[in-house]
Amino acid sequence: MSMALKQVFNKDRTFRPKRKFEPGTQRFELHKKAQASLNAGLDLKQAVQLPHGEDLNDWVAVHVVDFFNRINLIYGTISDSCTDQTCPVMSGGPKYEYRWQDEHKYKRPTALSAPKYMSLLMDWIEVQINNENIFPTNVGTPFPKTFMQVAKKILSRLFRVFVHVYIHHFDRVSQMGAEAHVNTCYKHFYYFVTEFNLTDHKELEPLVS
Repeated sequence: MSMALKQVFNKDRTFRPKRKFEPGTQRFELHKKAQASLNAGLDLKQAVQLPHGEDLNDWVAVHVVDFFNRINLIYGTISDSCTDQTCPVMSGGPKYEYRWQDEHKYKRPTALSAPKYMSLLMDWIEVQINNENIFPTNVGTPFPKTFMQVAKKILSRLFRVFVHVYIHHFDRVSQMGAEAHVNTCYKHFYYFVTEFNLTDHKELEPLVS
């Protein structure tokens, strides 16, 4: 890794604090297992497969948090060139515009600048993954029936970050020599969501077509 790239991927550049798994928990062990597969150079299609005997909800929860941390970091690297002026609309090229909607201030889909959208998105995801009623951390506490629905929504929205970065800011990524890192993260994400059918095909279209 080049010095420039090391400077980019240091903790000070992270968009917000990382969510970590508590050592000794089952989720921590699963996280270690997933990381070991990646570090061993295992084919990404194989690396995303559910390990024998493991619970799918746990496996998805581990990956949702991990992808949140990684994509957070990727966006943090280009955030200085993603401003209200350069990106007045959160989009993925001329064909795709993403509008923000939540349960609070934006009850209807609302057009926002990319940085505003990103900030709201990361705040919203952080609330979800830190909510014990949705992402339980205690062994034996069951996942809610709505867990997979929430996970799908998080992953679909995170995919939009990839779309925006690839289409509008890939020159910045290239400038920093970070293409390989971003491409690997994208492939890992893509194989995971398609393996478990966690994102609608329509959401994937901007980068698949």
